[in-house]
Amino acid sequence: MAATPSTSPAPLGLNQFFSASEARVDRWRTLNRITRTLANAGGQNADKARAEIAAVLEELNAIEELNGYPGPHLMGKLRERLHTGDWTGLARLVLRVSGALLSNSYRDDLEAWNPEEEGEGQLPDILPPSVGRGQSRRPYFEVLIVSPGERSTWPALRETFRRLRREEDRFVYEPVVAGSFEDAILAVIFNYNLQSIVIVDGFGFASQYALPALRELIQRNLPSGMGPGVADMGTALARCVRIVRPELDVFLTTDRDVGRLAGSDEAAAIRRIFYGVEEPMEVHLGILDGIKDRYETPYFDNLKNYAARPIGTFHALPIARGKSVFKSNWIRDMGEFYGANLFLAESCATTGGLDSLLEPTGNIKIAQDKAARALGGDRSFFVTNGTSTSNKIVHQALLVPGDIVLIDRDCHKSHHYGIVLAGAQPYYIDAYPLTQYSMYGSLAIKPIKQALLQLKAEGKLDRAKMLVLTNCTFDGHVANVERTMLECLAIKPDLIFLWDEAWFGFARFSPFLRMRTAMGAAAKLREMMRDPEYRKRHDKFRADAGKLDPRDPKLLDLHLLPDPDEVRVRVYETDSVHKSMSSLRQGSIIVVADQDFHKVEAPFKEAFFTHTSTSPNLQIIASLDVARRQMELEGYELVQRAIQLAIEIRREINQHPLISKYFHCATPAEMIPAEYRLTGFADYGMPGKTIADTAKALREDEFFLDPTRITLLCGNAGYDGTQFKGLLASEYDIQINKTSRNSVLVQININNTRSDMAHLLKALADMARGIDKRLAEGGADAVAAFKARVRALVEDVPDLPNFSRFHDAFRDDPKSRTAEGHMRAAYYMAYDEASCEYIKLHDKQIDERLKNGPELVSAKFVIPYPPGFPIMVPGQVVTPETITFMRKLDVKEIHGFNAARGLELLKPSALAARKAKPSDR
Repeated sequence: MAATPSTSPAPLGLNQFFSASEARVDRWRTLNRITRTLANAGGQNADKARAEIAAVLEELNAIEELNGYPGPHLMGKLRERLHTGDWTGLARLVLRVSGALLSNSYRDDLEAWNPEEEGEGQLPDILPPSVGRGQSRRPYFEVLIVSPGERSTWPALRETFRRLRREEDRFVYEPVVAGSFEDAILAVIFNYNLQSIVIVDGFGFASQYALPALRELIQRNLPSGMGPGVADMGTALARCVRIVRPELDVFLTTDRDVGRLAGSDEAAAIRRIFYGVEEPMEVHLGILDGIKDRYETPYFDNLKNYAARPIGTFHALPIARGKSVFKSNWIRDMGEFYGANLFLAESCATTGGLDSLLEPTGNIKIAQDKAARALGGDRSFFVTNGTSTSNKIVHQALLVPGDIVLIDRDCHKSHHYGIVLAGAQPYYIDAYPLTQYSMYGSLAIKPIKQALLQLKAEGKLDRAKMLVLTNCTFDGHVANVERTMLECLAIKPDLIFLWDEAWFGFARFSPFLRMRTAMGAAAKLREMMRDPEYRKRHDKFRADAGKLDPRDPKLLDLHLLPDPDEVRVRVYETDSVHKSMSSLRQGSIIVVADQDFHKVEAPFKEAFFTHTSTSPNLQIIASLDVARRQMELEGYELVQRAIQLAIEIRREINQHPLISKYFHCATPAEMIPAEYRLTGFADYGMPGKTIADTAKALREDEFFLDPTRITLLCGNAGYDGTQFKGLLASEYDIQINKTSRNSVLVQININNTRSDMAHLLKALADMARGIDKRLAEGGADAVAAFKARVRALVEDVPDLPNFSRFHDAFRDDPKSRTAEGHMRAAYYMAYDEASCEYIKLHDKQIDERLKNGPELVSAKFVIPYPPGFPIMVPGQVVTPETITFMRKLDVKEIHGFNAARGLELLKPSALAARKAKPSDR
């Protein structure tokens, strides 16, 4: 039976797409559908079709002038066939262009540039594609030339740059020309092939295009105060490009005083300045050199060279060079499966062109510097055993026993263990609950401020060393990083921030999401603290607010601003590169923007030595290097495409008349309480809303939902998350990672395609039809049982337990209103079997002690999967809410809990003995 078609949504405007480049492809798909229908009908209703084609072309004409492909030649042929009524030829040409844009084949295939069918006509003289495969392939890109010249001079300008291309060039590019500031911005937005921009001084400001959707896109990407009256258009454009796409190389040709300009702050966003247009070959070579800088992968390149050499190995790695594998009688299939290069590129040496991850001085050091540039930090460190290790390195490097760490209780377990290792005291703060989905949201600013202010009121603020937050969370909650850091620094100016962005590394390459990354916000804070206007804003705030009393509850609702003279911007970001970029599993990175790093560099190295293997996986290091190259050169394209795909999946599921009966993608409004969405942003692509509304929510709301992390609710289909995950894997070959009581998490990344979307939608439609059939054939009893199952999954959900408190034995001052505790002491107390007791979960003794004492105190981290966060930590007092939640859990995997033995608790006698010896704390 054919799948039930989804209701056709109204066409989206260009300003309603999260990805502008996908909006362009959408228009070509529309044009392809119209011209194909017209050709199949033999030109019937040609007048109506002409009007539809003209409407699409009105939007496309502006965009295509800013793209190298299909270019003026093919667009001219298209208009010619439209004018002459050659409907078949028009349809063929549109199909060819549309297909080439969907597949990006124009980068390699000469025929994509030919308006004629195979064997007909001549290829025009302008073809740039990267002919070749593998090592011989020359990657294709495009260069934007912003010119003050008349449009009539643009063909000659393009031809000038084409003539500079040489066979020996490693890369090949096609020039694109824009004549104004605003058109250049449109090109930067729509043209993901752009890698370089050549700005020729003297151009105007206003765009030649008057389409309202394009005007809105331009305005959204212009910094405040940027307009026709800007004094220096060239450097202003360079700064604007740096904001939208910081990876692009910008060159300026000018007849001004280049000596003065080159040494000024205005030139910071410009790679190189040329005097006039006297050196076109130097511009050409500068363009290629900029691409080479991003394209080179120092470690990967050296590893390839190492693998090609006839190395004799006399070190402890039999698998190196592969002889023990390929000569084997029994494991030769391993070599056949992986291929020779894997083994040729294995070594435990750090010489011969390789480098040491522990003390990098060569190509690993260069690769890490390039990664820091790409991710917006001052420095970076490669980690080859996952972000769990990255997090522990940062904790151990920056914390000492007695320090207080403010931390989101439902963060990754590596943070909890890192705090134990460092001997710091966690101050657990609860995120807002999403009880209906059996998950937590994220940690709001208000409770963080409340904790800091209470520490200040009690004279303990000096011990508050670090704030640890997850951004984005597993389920996609993205913090307002800038505001969070600003308000915290207003209370503790030297507070260190550790942002666990394991799932969010890709966001650096989205002009929308970048502002909500740790490094994006750190750069903004540094800029703010130097800005005289911010200083005026801060002075007014202090004058209006008066003396800030930490006990004053009004401070919790006041947007606090830090003193620019006191602030130290100290930000650490950990990324699981393997989770959102093209790195091998366990590839991770620590990115640092700490202006006081020189004070902690020595302990940081010690922590890095402590947790880093002396035998790191070379292939993981190489893949980190390559992942950086890819994201610097095509991250903008890939990330925008992934985001748009995720939004379309959400829309297709929620608007499908059959699928939506049983399945639903949770919207931002359903995942984020209204108090954290003051702009009212409820969902992506809502009728009447544009990308400007999305951008406003990103700027202003406390939380934003990452569209690529889709909470797919399955409770209304009668499936719990674990059951649904198993069904998807066993019956439909669809892999899912995270589950909750009534949902699974569908993660979209740069690897996903529209074919994947079709695969998922087909599976959901098949399931929905199967449920319909079972209910129709099962009678009243089946319907009643189904409703009861749904009610149990969707309505009868247990409340999520909050962190209670540490037992008094692990508190320096049990009367204090702050919540920190000596978790390390409790953790190691459990190593002594004599200090522990076990009580089964359903034993009446549990209820008796909860009611009458003595208190139950956890000896372990207890982490059920799902939801995947510790509901108990060592030293925590167990509450009735926690026991109720555990008894209602129907999951098979609970770390730290042995059902046969029961809860592992610290004995009251051991706790009393510790309380009696406070000096031991």
